[in-house]
Amino acid sequence: MDEDIFSGIANGAQVDGKVLQTFQKNFVQVQNILDQNRLLIIEINQNHESKIPRNLTRNVGLIRELNNNIRRVVDLYTDLSNSFAKSMEASSEGESGGTTRSDGRAGHKRVRSSD
Repeated sequence: MDEDIFSGIANGAQVDGKVLQTFQKNFVQVQNILDQNRLLIIEINQNHESKIPRNLTRNVGLIRELNNNIRRVVDLYTDLSNSFAKSMEASSEGESGGTTRSDGRAGHKRVRSSD
């Protein structure tokens, strides 16, 4: 499934393979953190329902860990967003590097001499 997402991005614009690897790596990290958060939330709920003082005290640390994980996800998405914006900017700069003639070949502007 991930390959479909990334090939769709690559087909929509020319994206460097390194950029694609970075996206994939960050998405995998995000998914792992979200999976961990799901387990933390389950444990927090079980501890809360048990009403055992020791479990409720443990929840303090678990909630801190959950909050830190959420911050990490936000940071990863921020990095992804910035990387994507930079890659799209670089891609559009590469496409507009010269003029294109009606026959599809690149053309270059001539500079007139002031003779």
